[in-house]
Amino acid sequence: MAQSSLTTSEIKFLGDALLEDPDRAHAFGITDENWEAVLFDRLHLLRASYPNYQHLCQEQLQIPPDLTPLWELWIPLAVGLHQRRQALDRPLVQGILGGQGTGKTTMGAVLALLLSHLGYPTLSLSLDDLYKPYVERQRLQEQDPRLLWRGPPGTHEVSLGIEVLGQLRRGNTPVSVPRFDKSAHQGQGDRTQSETVQDIQVVLFEGWFVGMRPIDPHCFDDPPDPITTEADRTFARDMNDRLREYLPLWDCLDHLWVLTPVDYRLSQQWRRRAEQHRIARGGAGMTEGEVDRFVEYFWKALHPTLFLPPLLKTPGAVDLAIEIQADHTPGKVYRPA
Repeated sequence: MAQSSLTTSEIKFLGDALLEDPDRAHAFGITDENWEAVLFDRLHLLRASYPNYQHLCQEQLQIPPDLTPLWELWIPLAVGLHQRRQALDRPLVQGILGGQGTGKTTMGAVLALLLSHLGYPTLSLSLDDLYKPYVERQRLQEQDPRLLWRGPPGTHEVSLGIEVLGQLRRGNTPVSVPRFDKSAHQGQGDRTQSETVQDIQVVLFEGWFVGMRPIDPHCFDDPPDPITTEADRTFARDMNDRLREYLPLWDCLDHLWVLTPVDYRLSQQWRRRAEQHRIARGGAGMTEGEVDRFVEYFWKALHPTLFLPPLLKTPGAVDLAIEIQADHTPGKVYRPA
């Protein structure tokens, strides 16, 4: 979109909107001096990418092609990634931490599309792709029956993640990337055929506890619900200890974003709704009771109210925090202290 296609008053209106929220402006590096350049960079990317964005939303994501998150969040994030990649002499690895329903998958798909328009081939990689194979997890469950579901610390092959992210950071090409099929073995899941990728310039590495760090064990002396029994507290302490195994993997990240619901309990509501929609379309899904037990299991392992606040307060640990509202739209965006 050329500058001449906007009137002076329209430019002023859009510029004022960019600077309206000081925290958001600071998060995206917008100042009184550069706002106009930022504005036209965003408009150019919007114009170039919107037809493909519409197609992605309608055909793959099956969501409305909403302009609000595209303009207010995804385009500025993509522009920021583009700038950070330009400052490096190697591919960039961006970590994304977010619980169930926070939109990690959607964000990854949209950012990959936008970055392709900016000239950067992008790979979306999930912590889920690093799950240990089915047979190995079965043995693990026999050793520790508390590991009812895949997901908690200890169910991933951390060394594989370090190897793959290391190859991608070094710019090796081609790279064999692990993939995981959640539908295998009646929903227990298993490794599937690896994906071979080449010339990747940006890696989006997402997961429900990507970047989380161990906390003071005394935090489990009087923990929040649903950590209520002594067995629950022991499980929580053990999961906290196992997080240490993941710290070398987190060291492979260049930056970390945290997607945090305005209320962590929204994850349970979102999962219930998703299962109801799946059942309504004729698919298999969990009942409300099963959903509640499933989500609470993960809260017992790494409770959001215990692990996220100290992470957000650790200097340099998180580059950007993005609040997710009840309707899944982005709310407050800020750089943690």
